[in-house]
Amino acid sequence: MELIPLLKDKRVLLGVTGGIAAYKACILASHLTQAGAQVDAVLTEAATRFVAPLTFEALTGRSAYTDMWRTSGPAPSGAEGGGLPTHISHVGLAHAADLLVIAPATANTLAKLATGLADNLLTTLALAASCPVLAVPAMDVGMWTHPATQANVAALQARGVIFAGPVRGRMASGLEGESRMMEPDEILGHVRRVLGREGPLAGRGVVVTAGPTREPLDPVRFLSNPSSGRQGFALAQAALDRGAAATLITGPTHLPTPVGAQRVDVTTAQEMCDAVISTVGLADVLLMAAAVADYRPTAASPQKIKKRGKDLTLRMVRTPDILSAVAARRAGTGFPRVVVGLAAESEDLVENARAKLTTKNLDLIIANDITARDAGFGAETNRVVILDREGGVEELPLLSKSAVADTILDRLLPLLTDQPAKPAGAS
Repeated sequence: MELIPLLKDKRVLLGVTGGIAAYKACILASHLTQAGAQVDAVLTEAATRFVAPLTFEALTGRSAYTDMWRTSGPAPSGAEGGGLPTHISHVGLAHAADLLVIAPATANTLAKLATGLADNLLTTLALAASCPVLAVPAMDVGMWTHPATQANVAALQARGVIFAGPVRGRMASGLEGESRMMEPDEILGHVRRVLGREGPLAGRGVVVTAGPTREPLDPVRFLSNPSSGRQGFALAQAALDRGAAATLITGPTHLPTPVGAQRVDVTTAQEMCDAVISTVGLADVLLMAAAVADYRPTAASPQKIKKRGKDLTLRMVRTPDILSAVAARRAGTGFPRVVVGLAAESEDLVENARAKLTTKNLDLIIANDITARDAGFGAETNRVVILDREGGVEELPLLSKSAVADTILDRLLPLLTDQPAKPAGAS
């Protein structure tokens, strides 16, 4: 887990209630802390039957809280209410928080929150908090589907509580159903979505392409490339972290969809072109990070190609030039407002990228050398050069693909400063 700029120094209250899924809260606390957040864990008495407060203190480096009536010891680190008795200053935890996450959120705690009870430290803090509240339910199937629980969930949603899950899976009882707590990695995605929704790209539409395309030769073979899709997915996440409505058009990849992104799966270059043209009409930003095939076989064989003779000759034709199609559309409509291309080159990196910047009418182009072993296709890191219309050239050091994505998004933000967001209701 690397530092996430969105989470750096954010105050996250992590409420842990009594359920077997409480062990996942330990992993979540670790992830949040490693990402840069300041995590204050608040456990109910029932939660301490499953996990110890000391576990959270070790993982977060901060105090964990269980007792609303504690009257000794220092006031919570960074909390408001200096000079107040310690049990009152606990309320300062709620006032200082940027987000309250309740994971797991049991049926009992949801019922207390829905009726406004404040009979333990966590429910008291929930009533006092002015920050967003993210509830991550976990309980047995029958408890989740019971009309009382569903009514409590509806009441909390009406008050602005955000729910993540539950998801389908096996319960501790052995039953299967849709009442299992989300995994920590996915919860982290929901945390990012909530904290980033008022960011500098709020109200903006961003379309990102990612991954490889595949051009079929026959029913079992295709032409493709080793793109993992990581850079494109990182760009979509960076856009979400800044509040954008992100559409992710991706070729075949096993990467999980960033929470909040609208995913469109495609296979061929033609399918990717069609998806881009159909979604980019009123987009503020297009980020073309996909590794799209330039050529495809004239026709795919309907049957598996057999070994006949010594050699096999394939006739190839050009695939659609997506950026050229976007440039033509942009000339007539003005959308997308900003277009960023990524150029994977094996020679003359800057020269080839600069030529593409001009011919495709791009605002920025991100060039990377695909011959580098520690960057580009398949790697988790990247080393890129950013070129702009004014002739600027910025060479970045070796960074994670997430850090590269953050840099790219920060570079394009000024290009949108003087441009209004897309019209209300536009997609």
